[in-house]
Amino acid sequence: MFGVARSVRNLTMNVLMRIARFTLLQMPLALVVAILNPVTSHSADTSPAQPPLFSEDFSQTSAGPLPDSFMVIQGEFEVKESGTNRLLELPGAPLDSHSVLFGPVTNANVTAEARILSQRKGRRMPTFGVGLGGVAGYKIQVAPAKDAIELLLDTQIVTNAPFQWKSGTWTHCQLQISQKGERAWAIKARAWSEGDSAPAAWPIEIQATEPPIAGQASVLGSPFSGEPIQFDDLRVSGAK
Repeated sequence: MFGVARSVRNLTMNVLMRIARFTLLQMPLALVVAILNPVTSHSADTSPAQPPLFSEDFSQTSAGPLPDSFMVIQGEFEVKESGTNRLLELPGAPLDSHSVLFGPVTNANVTAEARILSQRKGRRMPTFGVGLGGVAGYKIQVAPAKDAIELLLDTQIVTNAPFQWKSGTWTHCQLQISQKGERAWAIKARAWSEGDSAPAAWPIEIQATEPPIAGQASVLGSPFSGEPIQFDDLRVSGAK
């Protein structure tokens, strides 16, 4: 009796194995691989990237005064038409330091960035950039007259790095603050011209032991050339 049961069981197993082999042969190769090598919990994370904390390209904003989501500190900033595009513009006068705040209040694990355009006039050149931590926080400033980018804390220059600005070409500016420990923060800054790749290594990077000031992101400019400064694609996003 036990021998008969064993024979039936063996026969059943042989039939099932033949069915399985036949089924696999009929499947596309990619599906077979997926079955034999299932994705585990250690596979790469394919979850979608987190949305930005703030993003504005002005495409849905009417020309004229800034939306209520912006706070002008100083300067006659307006949304302007530029061909089929809309952007934020600071006029070429008065020759002073101007800025506008936007986005959420943060002080760490955040990146602010924008594209900025202006021109030289003779030997006169503008300065411009982006900031984090409100008016008194960290800022990256492009200083064409010095062939440099500068990292500022409030109005004081902390450090700088070489940078060749191209008049009349959009410049990407990016500033990042990341907390690395209980009393350790990394502040990084970089800039690059439209059409070039972003520098793989951040040309400015410092370590801070004092907590960064909490505040909104900003764009800033001083139109020393007498030419307008234009800003577009403002963005605030999380950073590790």
